[in-house]
This record gives sequence, C-alpha cells and structure tokens, in this order.
Amino acid sequence: MPGLFPGRVVELSDPKSIVRNRVSQPIVGRMIEQGMKELTGERSLRAAWARFIEPTDVVGIKINPSGAPACCSSPEIVREIISGVQSVGVPARNIIVYDRYAYEIDIGSYQALLPPGVRVVGIQDGFVDAAGYDPIVYCEANFFGEWETRSYMASIVAHTLTKIINVPTMKDHSASGVTGCLKNLGYGTFNNVARSHRAPYSFTDPLIGVMCSIEPLRSKAVLHIMDGMRQVWHGGPLTQVQDFIYQAGTLLLGTDPVAMDTVELEAIEKKRREEGSPSVWDRDPKNLTANYDEFFHDPSKNLFYRRPGHIAAAGKLGLGIADLKQIDHRRIPRLTEK
Repeated sequence: MPGLFPGRVVELSDPKSIVRNRVSQPIVGRMIEQGMKELTGERSLRAAWARFIEPTDVVGIKINPSGAPACCSSPEIVREIISGVQSVGVPARNIIVYDRYAYEIDIGSYQALLPPGVRVVGIQDGFVDAAGYDPIVYCEANFFGEWETRSYMASIVAHTLTKIINVPTMKDHSASGVTGCLKNLGYGTFNNVARSHRAPYSFTDPLIGVMCSIEPLRSKAVLHIMDGMRQVWHGGPLTQVQDFIYQAGTLLLGTDPVAMDTVELEAIEKKRREEGSPSVWDRDPKNLTANYDEFFHDPSKNLFYRRPGHIAAAGKLGLGIADLKQIDHRRIPRLTEK
C-alpha cells in the first residue's frame, strides 16, 4: 500500500444493483468489470486482474462480516471477485475468504454462498482465542494501562497468503468515525484491538494506520473493492436498524486505502448532513451516551468521541493520499438505463 495506483479511486453507482435489499450479481459483475478496466487501463477484465494476481498466488479475500445479516460484504460481490481471481489461473483451493471471527462468518452464511473448493476461514473461534496468531509479528501500544499491550498478526496473513484483496463495507463507526479499507484490514488482521477504545475515548487514531503499515500485511494488500451496496450512516458497525442503512448501490475500487477511505468519509458525512445528524467529527459531550439502545436508535447520539482522523494519520505513514484535492476520483456513469 498504496499500491500500483496511488490516489486513484474509481466510483461506480447504479440504483438497479440493489433493489428491495437484494443485490443483483449480473449488474455488480458489470460494475466490477468496468471499474477494474478503468482502474488499470486494461482493455480486458482478465488483463486487469492479472495486474494484481498471478496463477501461483494464494489469494486471501478479506471480507467484513461484522453487522451481518443487515450489512456485510455482499456474497454477490465476493463471488465476482473469486471469478476474477480464477480467470488468471488461481485454483479454488488457493482462494481463502477470511475474517477474524468465525461466528460472524457463520452469521453471514458465506460457507453456503460461495463456490465449491474456496476455503472460508475464521481466524479465531472466540473473543480470547489466540491460536490463529503469530507470536512473533505484533504491534505494541499502551492506551489505557491495559495489561496486554500487544496485538498479534494472523498467521494466515503472515505466512499463508501471498496476495490480499480487501472487501470492506461502507459504514460509519462509533469509535473510528468510519470503517473502510484501513480498519477492515488492520482490525481484521490483528487480535486484541478493542483495547484501543474505552468509552468515551478512542485511540483508533493512530492504531489503525500503524497496524496497516506492518509487514507483510502492507505489501500483500494489493487491491481494495469497497462494497457500498448498503451504506450504514449511523449505528455502525453492528446496527441492524434498516432506517440507518441506505441502499446506495455503490462500489469503490482502488489500490490506495487512504484515498478510498477519504472518499467514503465524505459520502458518510454527506448522508448524515442530509439526515440532520451530527458530523462524525462531532465533539459535543451532550451527544454522548452510555446507553447502547439509545445509541442504536438515535442518530444524534454516539458512544465515543469518534476519530476519523485515523485516515489522514495513515496517509502520514505513507499508506496513501488523504487530500481530496490530490485524489484522482473517477466517477463512472451508471451502466443500466433509467
């Protein structure tokens, strides 16, 4: 990171890609094809995928099942990515769809919804299980005087995978402001991350960027395809309240996670303004609550002082471009007729 195309973000939107909360795989497939060609400049979809993937790779697809079933990485998008990876010669057995928590993957029913032969892996079964992590590769930081100050990298990332395709969802987040490419990678690869936020304070800035800068994660994450079919504008990352989930029908593609998250942040902020909700940058203590039920049902309330500045902080670590004026934001017209 920031990969082959620093600062480039391709955005595609089509209202027919999601209708009555059902994602259209044929339309999503066309959106990904157009987006991959625009991102890479290649004429064919296979050539576009070949810019990132080789036949000998073991490819990890980092999903975000957090928030399932209401809002998680759409299986329709994941299936199209798998098809693209296979088109360059990677066998199904060398494609691994993964995330930290096995139980969240189970809620999303990914095992039943993905092609035969593709492996679906949960790094850990419970909240304190450390068996799936490498004791040698870690990030160390102390925020609240916690007794365990290390977060360890998943062994599958450190040793098994050779390339990672990141498939975050487009959501606000009560602690980090938004959860996008950076948070999905960092907090989905290391354990012991919840220690970075203790209400009402959050140290997701700088921890998210620090985690994403650690090798070999940084080098292996070659492509990001952000699922904005459903856009959570309040209550993220776990909300199930449909009033706060906008069916945007959007995809973002790029290799620069900082640029992509910067674009995502602007989209979430725009939607919150339209709904009359406070900015994710809000620091008014009157808008804080310790009541989870109130938070999940009142878009003026939050659990933490959010830290969307983690995106710019990651940019300062060299992970990408955070200045909107320097981002090559390419908006592709809708593919279907009105």
